[in-house]
Amino acid sequence: MSANPEPTPLPRGTFSPPGPTDIRGPCPMLNSLANHGYIPRHGRNVCAADVTAALHDTIGVSTTVSSLFTYPIFLEHKDPVPSPSGPASFRHTSWHYLHYLHHPSTIFSRWGMRRPNQRDPATGRRCLDLDQLATPGVIEHDISLTRRDRAQGDCITPQPDLVEALLDCSSDGGETIAARDLAGFRELRIATQKEQNPDALYGRLQHSFACMEIALLLGTFGDGEQVSVDFSRAFFREERLPLREGWDWKERKGWSRRLGLWRLVRTSWRVRRMVKAPS
Repeated sequence: MSANPEPTPLPRGTFSPPGPTDIRGPCPMLNSLANHGYIPRHGRNVCAADVTAALHDTIGVSTTVSSLFTYPIFLEHKDPVPSPSGPASFRHTSWHYLHYLHHPSTIFSRWGMRRPNQRDPATGRRCLDLDQLATPGVIEHDISLTRRDRAQGDCITPQPDLVEALLDCSSDGGETIAARDLAGFRELRIATQKEQNPDALYGRLQHSFACMEIALLLGTFGDGEQVSVDFSRAFFREERLPLREGWDWKERKGWSRRLGLWRLVRTSWRVRRMVKAPS
């Protein structure tokens, strides 16, 4: 008998913080799913089908939303096609867009984070590691709600001071965080980071992603209008699904009650209207 037997794997769904050799990324949702074992706990060789299944079956989003969030990032990473140098002209603009007409797949490849030929050695499926979600210029962006900017040294690890500031932004005494509270915190983060990191990359595209992230939080752990502070504390402090606090996605079981694309986009638009647009 081995003197040091392998530890018994935790049951799927059981929460456990990441170990010293586990990989995590800048996305608290995927980190939470890994911490519960709905995707590989070590954070390596994560496959698209595992992520879509976890988002659909565990978080309660629609098939459309889970697919739109997942499959583009599993494309092979390619840098965006640069515009030709020189002053803007019809010829320059035409060259840029003709490239996409001849190679339409490159439109979506800009969101890819997978390394060339990166596949799970056990199954041969396309995969990536969770820290690849921090690939610059794709979905990860400066001025996160709970992370520092890349130029500040660590854009992956949640920062306790930012997490506590987010939890304190509740305007009703600490019971819930409303969409307007989160919009106000987003606006404060933009102003603060523009001072601390003047070179922060945060334009309209990044702002759209940021507001969509708020909408996803409101739609998955809340009712689209507000979210419990207790739920948010578990999610952002521990990167844990707030099951102990009473959250149960099964209350929305059924296609008509899941978080669908229209509800997500509508909430995101509403949040954007509350936040002063970045210059």
